[in-house]
Amino acid sequence: MSAFTRAFAADRTVPLLRRGATAALAAGAVTAVAMSPASYLHTTVARMLPLALLAVSVAVVTGHAGLPTLGQVAPYAVGAYLTARLALTGIDLAAVHLLCAAVGGAVVAGLIGTVLVRYRGTVFLMLSLAVAEVTAITAGQWRAVSGGTDGLAGIPAPRLLPGLPPLDGDRTVLLYAATIAVAVTFVAVWLLRGDRRMLLTAARTNEDRARASGHLVYANLWMVHTAAGGLAGIAGALLIHTHRWITPADVGFGVAALALLAVVIGGARSLIGAAVGAVIVLIVRDIVAVEVPGHAPLLLGTLFVIGVYVLPGGLTALPTRLRRQLSAGPYSAPPAPANASVRRTS
Repeated sequence: MSAFTRAFAADRTVPLLRRGATAALAAGAVTAVAMSPASYLHTTVARMLPLALLAVSVAVVTGHAGLPTLGQVAPYAVGAYLTARLALTGIDLAAVHLLCAAVGGAVVAGLIGTVLVRYRGTVFLMLSLAVAEVTAITAGQWRAVSGGTDGLAGIPAPRLLPGLPPLDGDRTVLLYAATIAVAVTFVAVWLLRGDRRMLLTAARTNEDRARASGHLVYANLWMVHTAAGGLAGIAGALLIHTHRWITPADVGFGVAALALLAVVIGGARSLIGAAVGAVIVLIVRDIVAVEVPGHAPLLLGTLFVIGVYVLPGGLTALPTRLRRQLSAGPYSAPPAPANASVRRTS
């Protein structure tokens, strides 16, 4: 085997090993939580997973496509309310819920994306903010579908197969939701590899050059936005499966801001990092903030400042930064600014 062949094989093997180690770590963490006798812990972790998967969809659009978005709550809401309505009409198969939510979320994201993907930067962010606000207003006023501001409650638990008991145990719901969230995340990571990742990087860093090279930038960004909507739709279905109720506040601007904050904390170009960032955000909001009532916004704002100024690139970029500082030595030149290069994250 030549040196080039060995180097090429090693270059392909390292990411696979890294992803395998990450998958094993995620499975170990879920198993450890599931083995705990505390049912409250099972419920708490299970209810974190929908936002984690929503953050993954935001990372696809924001980090890989380079389009900072608050609008992923629109397909998220479609997936959630579609799942809730199917369950209330007696269709309780989880696979049907997930499939319908994915398709519904992708359709809505595709329709919205035909307009949004034409814009970049701050304009895209402001338009996505408008999408988030319209989503919350529609959920609050369309009583025939959403139940209005009272929301929908008493939603039946899903079933994996006809004839099986519903998924209503705390540990069972945790294992189900974790399996779906982890599987969907790793499918997204697998799809965003190789040529697709390089094409998005080219469009993100120098769109004019990518277009001049013959790449269909608009079409590719639209497809990524649509696929991310499918992920958000699945996250909406998980919201119903883990919470069994929904109100307009669950799909409003606050949720959109939390998902984007999770991406900043975890790393915009790391889907797994975005999911971890969502868990950190919810721990700060729902657990740490309990000790200081009324200060949850302050704690989340502090977390945002730390993520932007102390951890540029997010948590997933921290090991790379530490390795560079250790290898550079004490007398090396200062590192380049954060926007001078594209950091690699797993």
